[in-house]
Amino acid sequence: MYYIGIDLGGTNIAAGITDETGKILVKGSVPTLAHRESDEITKDMADLCLSLIEKLGITVADVKYIGVATPGIANRAKGTVDYACSLPFVNYPLCKKLSTLTGIKKVYIENDANAAALGEAVQGAAKNCDNSVMITLGTGVGGGCIIDRKVYSGFNFCGPELGHIVIVHGGRQCSCGRKGCWEAYSSATGLINMTKEKMETAKDSKMWELCDGDINKVSGRTAFSAAKAGDAAGKEVVDEYVAYLADGLVNIINIFQPEVLCIGGGVSGEGDYLLKPVKAIVDKEDYARDSISRTKIKIAELGNDAGIIGAAMLGK
Repeated sequence: MYYIGIDLGGTNIAAGITDETGKILVKGSVPTLAHRESDEITKDMADLCLSLIEKLGITVADVKYIGVATPGIANRAKGTVDYACSLPFVNYPLCKKLSTLTGIKKVYIENDANAAALGEAVQGAAKNCDNSVMITLGTGVGGGCIIDRKVYSGFNFCGPELGHIVIVHGGRQCSCGRKGCWEAYSSATGLINMTKEKMETAKDSKMWELCDGDINKVSGRTAFSAAKAGDAAGKEVVDEYVAYLADGLVNIINIFQPEVLCIGGGVSGEGDYLLKPVKAIVDKEDYARDSISRTKIKIAELGNDAGIIGAAMLGK
């Protein structure tokens, strides 16, 4: 049998057909064009699925089910997207609509961060682990938790919002409305804000050169690149960022004690330059630091395929 996984994003709809192990056999994508009506977006999702079926040379009857990874609140019990801030879905019966359009009877749904965590647990950095957590460091801080090889999302399908634990009381304003959330410090957005603040007081920093003298060109790589080149101000930013990131990771590890905690998203591209100092802090602060069995922190392995693979494995 074959399984379809769809990663529905605010910019692109990516989909793939996998075998029973989660290996992607064929994949493709189309623009989301999120300003459109929900039904139009769903129609494109269905058409993409059908085109991949044709491309692989199989039939609709060969597909056991479709799994969808979506932003926002994915109500597995009802098969609806209850809310998605980047898409026009409010209490939208996505599973039913997609089933009707494709002729594939079973359609499952899950939050995109949770699905990505499942993907890493099936085929990625947490493969063969019963319990794992995935953190994504992008525009925000996303998180997914796998317990006994199943996605944990709470009784109301809203969890786990790991980026919204507060690590600094009354701290930086977060997009969720609270202040001091981990996301405000450890997302790529938080890193960019820290970089810009430091640049304002360090006019001779190499960070200015790296963004052509235009502070609006600062990216999540700017401080890291400067630090690697020996720039003191860049190193200060990286050290501050690493400290906040490690604080949050220790909290997550202390709560869940997963076998593997994997880090994905754009900032994870720094690899060992990020991981080594983070692990040094975690090693000192993790509650289980003296235990024989400890959480392994790894860089996520699947990149943009994590959501597709996780979605395709939702019904397993």
